[in-house]
Amino acid sequence: YVVGLKKILMGKVRVLIVAAGRGTRSGLDYPKTLFPIKGKPILVRIIESLSFYDSKPVIVVSPSGLDPIKNCLSEYGLQAKLAIQPNPNGMGDAVLCAEKYMDAENVLLIWGDIPFIQPRTVESLIKNHFKSNSSFTFITRIVDCAYTMVIRNQKGGVSNVIESREKNIIKPSAGERDIGLFVFKKTVVMNMLRKELSGKWGGVTGEHGFLYIISHLVLKKIGVTALPLATELDLVSFNSMNDIEKYLENCE
Repeated sequence: YVVGLKKILMGKVRVLIVAAGRGTRSGLDYPKTLFPIKGKPILVRIIESLSFYDSKPVIVVSPSGLDPIKNCLSEYGLQAKLAIQPNPNGMGDAVLCAEKYMDAENVLLIWGDIPFIQPRTVESLIKNHFKSNSSFTFITRIVDCAYTMVIRNQKGGVSNVIESREKNIIKPSAGERDIGLFVFKKTVVMNMLRKELSGKWGGVTGEHGFLYIISHLVLKKIGVTALPLATELDLVSFNSMNDIEKYLENCE
């Protein structure tokens, strides 16, 4: 089964890791994706967990993070293509910075601060994406405090994803949120990101977002699928040590 799946996916998926976060909110003087969890940097954990799909991922880095990330990859004997995001202009901008390295028809995108992503979650995402022939598929979870809010229509389909910080929502409510793990058809999404569409620029941060394109894909009747399959571990992202401390005993 595993060999068969790998043959099916060969050349069809490129892994993209957005790791341009500078670590300032976490109190670090180096990229937060290099923060060690049980002695192993988050970035290395992500690369190893996704190596089945792409052994040489594309990583978006900041100018100041380029050398530290290069050194980390060398230390662990890992290969990657590094795309520099010159300025911290948001996730949509980061994805576009990596476009020239996207040499597969589908992109498996993950934020670079998710240390505990589970292999079964990724496998379910990939299998559902190809089975449904969706153009944009992502993983979600029902939570008490949804910093991003997945909006569904009466038939259960996705209609939008709202980012609470860009709407200046101080206390997000319970609901379904994304976890920072997506797979999408490259041409469709890159073309959407290049256009000047409503919601492109964050109302609070002024940054070029990413999740805003979901509503535009839906309006054009381009297939979008949200899978509420995330585990509690999948959901953890690193902004401070408190975010991950209680999960350390459950990770390898």
